[in-house]
Amino acid sequence: MPDLDQNTPAPWRGRTAVVTGAAAGIGGGVADLLVELGATVVGIDRDAAALEAAAARHAGGPGRLVGLVADVSRPEALDDAARRVRAEHGTLDAVVCAAGVQRYGAVDETDPATYDEVMGVNVGGAFHTCRTMVPLVRENGGGAVVVVSSAQAYATQTGVAAYTASKTALLGLTRAMAVDHAADGIRVNSVSPGSIDTPMLRWAAGLFAGDRPAEDVVAEWGRAHPLGRVGTPREVAEVVEFLLSDRAAFVTGADVKVDGGLSSRLAAALPEDDA
Repeated sequence: MPDLDQNTPAPWRGRTAVVTGAAAGIGGGVADLLVELGATVVGIDRDAAALEAAAARHAGGPGRLVGLVADVSRPEALDDAARRVRAEHGTLDAVVCAAGVQRYGAVDETDPATYDEVMGVNVGGAFHTCRTMVPLVRENGGGAVVVVSSAQAYATQTGVAAYTASKTALLGLTRAMAVDHAADGIRVNSVSPGSIDTPMLRWAAGLFAGDRPAEDVVAEWGRAHPLGRVGTPREVAEVVEFLLSDRAAFVTGADVKVDGGLSSRLAAALPEDDA
């Protein structure tokens, strides 16, 4: 956390946001940034210890993180979470759906339990978070929602059928909510990151590293991006915060690619000119 003093601008002071997947990765980056800008962030995650550590890290800062342990794949857990948010915080200004899992397998290699897990967390988690939290944003007089999708909603690797299906579904969900809730003063957008240096990315790198260090795989994946590296959770969080803010007041139903140019590059390259 940066060294912030009382003179540091805190544009989110007095505002409340729910962030799922807030214990680490992109969700953790978003939660950290909003707290640093003065927000009260209700961080939803399954990892109680990581939530507690994040709350302690922000003690004395401009904002605060309140951990709420819940599994977003369970609709009833989100019903309970929304009741707690209403009782303890009243209405909401913002919602960020960042909880997600990555699993591997072509469609004929993916067992039903794995498919259900991926869709339950990635799509069901976002759907039921918004189902339960959007009414609190509506009662607030409006606000914003950001859903974290993926560059793989546009172009896919091999062997990630369930994951790609889930992330593509999130783009449709974003558009539907943007249209449905515009009259409520609620803007809904998504971001589609490329490879971001998160615990999930490093876990994936470890699966494919073989005898190499996982760090080498992360660097190799980074070189696939025109910017030549993987991104950071903070870089995604900056875009999410913009979309949540009044600076994006005329932006809804959009998806912003935060992918280092990954989805812009064609695999086929022109031959080198040796002349």
